[in-house]
Amino acid sequence: MKALVLEKIGHLEYKEVPDPVPGPGEVLLDIEACGICGSDVHGMDGSTGRRRPPLIMGHEAAGVVARLGEGVEGWEVGDRVTFDSTLFCGHCAFCAEGRVNLCEHRKVFGVSCEEYRQNGALAERLVVPSRLLYKLPDPVSFEQGALVEPLSVAYHAVSHLPLKGGESALVVGTGIIGLFSIQILQAFGCRPVFAVDLDPRRMDVAIQVGASPWNEDAEVDVALEAVGKEEPVAAALLSLRKGGHLALVGNLEPSVSLPLQFTVTRELTLHGSCASAGEYPDCLRLIEEGAVQTDPILSAAAPLEEGADWFQRLRKGEEHLLKVVLRP
Repeated sequence: MKALVLEKIGHLEYKEVPDPVPGPGEVLLDIEACGICGSDVHGMDGSTGRRRPPLIMGHEAAGVVARLGEGVEGWEVGDRVTFDSTLFCGHCAFCAEGRVNLCEHRKVFGVSCEEYRQNGALAERLVVPSRLLYKLPDPVSFEQGALVEPLSVAYHAVSHLPLKGGESALVVGTGIIGLFSIQILQAFGCRPVFAVDLDPRRMDVAIQVGASPWNEDAEVDVALEAVGKEEPVAAALLSLRKGGHLALVGNLEPSVSLPLQFTVTRELTLHGSCASAGEYPDCLRLIEEGAVQTDPILSAAAPLEEGADWFQRLRKGEEHLLKVVLRP
């Protein structure tokens, strides 16, 4: 099969690689669409240390079941599916609690680090445990199916906030996760949902999906920080009313300083959020019902063989691209 392989830091090659074979409990997928995540772009240049070559990257994908491994039940060849990017063990204490994103033995497709190497979906085919599969509703395209993974990350972050409907909200950072978070907050009944970003073009998209420009004199009930740097985290905290809640999902920097007295005296609650934990069905429903728009976020869908060029364009920030999906 053909795959886009990170052969060395900064260099991707579209080449022939061996076909994967499903084992017991696994299925072979024909990949129809795979998104390029920002973590892949940063991984390609070696800055994260989690994309050590050689590696097939890609963890945001959708496709068709092509072959069933031994013992697989509930799935048929030809089923249109997406899949959870997290390979969880299913046996540790966190998995038993349903917190599979915190699995003691967690692996992620398309990641190669000191602990493990797991090829991903920027290829014509991929083997996936059947327990990770989710069927695509008929109205949901493969490109939309590939966006369920980042949508689930946003959904998981929003789910940490105690929402009953009617809360005011602020999203700091309007990249992919921020733009999806705006829409999920609205789906949970938040009004208004403010957004702030230094990039005016991204703010235009945020307004297109329903956000209001941030009024710095306002205070909000809840906030979500989707950048992961010191100034955006501080801005999100300082926006909160007394007793407010902040979801932290951005993590570009390993540490930031905290306005401690402000946080303590106002009894603010901070919620760290990592990946997702079973939110795929809710995300698929939101797309199917039209509660989440994907068209404003999907910048391009291109052939996998052009992938190296699209990675470079994303790395350079050309054309203010948001999400690019590659088609094997």
